[in-house]
Amino acid sequence: MKQKRILIITYYWPPSGGPGVQRWLKFVKYLPEFGWKPTIFIPENPSYPIVDESLEKEVSKDLEIIKTKIWEPYQIAEFFGKDNKKFKAGQFDVGKNQSWKSKLSIWVRGNFFIPDARVFWVKPSVEFLKKYLKENHFDAFVTTGPPHSLHLIGLELKKEFPNLKWIADFRDPWTEISYYKHLKLTKSSDKKHRNLEAQVFKTADITLATSFTDAENFRKKGANSFCVTNGFDEDASTPLSMTTQNPQTLKRSNTQTKFTLSYIGVLEQLRNPEILWNVLGELIKENKNFKDDFELKFVGRIDDKILEKIENSELKNSVKNLGYLSHSAANAEMRNSDLLLITNFPNETSKGIIPGKIFEYLQTGNQILSFGPKDGDVKKILEETNAGKHFSYDDSEPLKSFILEKYQDWNNGNLSSQTKNIDQFSRKNLTKKLSEIL
Repeated sequence: MKQKRILIITYYWPPSGGPGVQRWLKFVKYLPEFGWKPTIFIPENPSYPIVDESLEKEVSKDLEIIKTKIWEPYQIAEFFGKDNKKFKAGQFDVGKNQSWKSKLSIWVRGNFFIPDARVFWVKPSVEFLKKYLKENHFDAFVTTGPPHSLHLIGLELKKEFPNLKWIADFRDPWTEISYYKHLKLTKSSDKKHRNLEAQVFKTADITLATSFTDAENFRKKGANSFCVTNGFDEDASTPLSMTTQNPQTLKRSNTQTKFTLSYIGVLEQLRNPEILWNVLGELIKENKNFKDDFELKFVGRIDDKILEKIENSELKNSVKNLGYLSHSAANAEMRNSDLLLITNFPNETSKGIIPGKIFEYLQTGNQILSFGPKDGDVKKILEETNAGKHFSYDDSEPLKSFILEKYQDWNNGNLSSQTKNIDQFSRKNLTKKLSEIL
């Protein structure tokens, strides 16, 4: 059977590290098995917030990759303050941590670069791709954001090629993302953001969401929306596969010298679980054995303000900060943990955010400790897979009881997990679902 061709327009691609690159790196890996031949279009000279050269090994040598140059104004933002380097990853200081320079930079970012600072890549990309698509046959093309500027490329290409199927992939929402309200937008800028978003939803043949709630919200705004979550790659680490029909029980003997709670990934101020740091501090004060046994491990990029506060708390002697590691090394640290921490924005509008890291957490079989809105999609996944416990940001006593219960199990060499139903989140099964939608 002849393969169909699909063009994937993405900003993040190896050697980019972090969560933004994983989704389409894995789809591209498995799409040929389901009848689609991918071609990748990326910037030639991107300014990635995180680099992970190990991911380049996952890119097939036979994959066609095309590039054009991009200009990004992050040097201007960094002129106002070194903390503005966070802008590259959609992060910035909030509340009392904002200096006047930071406030000015956020205002400029929100009102002058709509929808984001990669908007200068739109025009040269459209010019290049119009010519390229006239010379090469494709059956569909994908734009994936953030950066949501890439969807503006999609809008222009769809005008030129109305019969070419366009899939607009939203790894995160646009105007519903939690930090949107912190961008200090004028009324006219807010209106422009929302009008552009509406045009994308109306024009794209398919809109992909990474969560059940986001897909529903997009449909309410007029999109032909489907949910295809992120997932875990069975080839990325030694999987602890548990199927619906035959769930297994995993027992962990007390082979580690520390009862380890790990956070893997990027942690910014808007998702900082201060309730957890306070509860852990109380446990360290109240329970000497817990103090001696406990370790809080960070792998990734943790906001300096968060680290500073922890260093000035009861937790200061219990922290092991490994910094950014390669994807494979980070997966190894996940497996070598007892509890895995995941956090979401606290407000109700973030119910639909499912951090991609949760799926790799699921693969380890370790218990997951989650924070976010009370009835978020993460809670639904944890309950369906029996993989951990979800808390809101004011569940202090239940949180304390849960940690003590898991610590006691660890102490007795009986920390077990009965994870189930996780096979639905394998990258290969999700690519199959994507191909069926296409």
